[in-house]
Amino acid sequence: MSQDLVLQIFSSSMKTAMLVMSPILLTTMVVGLIVSIFQAATQIHEMTLTFVPKILAVVVCLLILFPWMLNQLTSFTINLFTNLPLYVR
Repeated sequence: MSQDLVLQIFSSSMKTAMLVMSPILLTTMVVGLIVSIFQAATQIHEMTLTFVPKILAVVVCLLILFPWMLNQLTSFTINLFTNLPLYVR
């Protein structure tokens, strides 16, 4: 197993991880920005006001995008196991 192959596998895994987690991160960032603007406009600084909308947004995002995320991870894993004989050589 050469260094180039290890770097290729690592790069592919990082790309897949970023692709899978980016919708959730973007959703929480947008919801956090909206909540922050709401808090600044109304002068309400309740701690639970920041966490509850983010948690709900993440749950909704996971419910909507989970099949796509699972498909991405499954295809990456199948590709990894399919090419395993090439990696061992």
